[in-house]
Amino acid sequence: MRITRIYTDINGDSRFEDIKIPWFDRGQIGCLSENIEVKSLQFRKVSPDYDYDFHHAPQRQYIVLLDGGVEIETSLGEVRQFQTGEILLVEDTTGKGHHTKNLEKKERTSIFIHLA
Repeated sequence: MRITRIYTDINGDSRFEDIKIPWFDRGQIGCLSENIEVKSLQFRKVSPDYDYDFHHAPQRQYIVLLDGGVEIETSLGEVRQFQTGEILLVEDTTGKGHHTKNLEKKERTSIFIHLA
């Protein structure tokens, strides 16, 4: 499974990195990843006109987009778009941060999974 990581480099700039989560065959129950220790889970809803200027993540967290897409821009100007069902690993808790806005003018919901 591919996940996009957003992190801060040594210069304080935010960057994207594509990472793969490996699967392990567990027979009849299917394939599973390794366990990931988490601290808490939070649901989030944002307004249709969501456009949040440069900020950094409040903590290391996975973000699962439940409905609606998002556009994220790094401090270096790289822009990527993410759609419903995609997962982000947001780790830029310091530095220049990233800019986030809705792709469509509609309410968007997601799950934040805060990492331990």
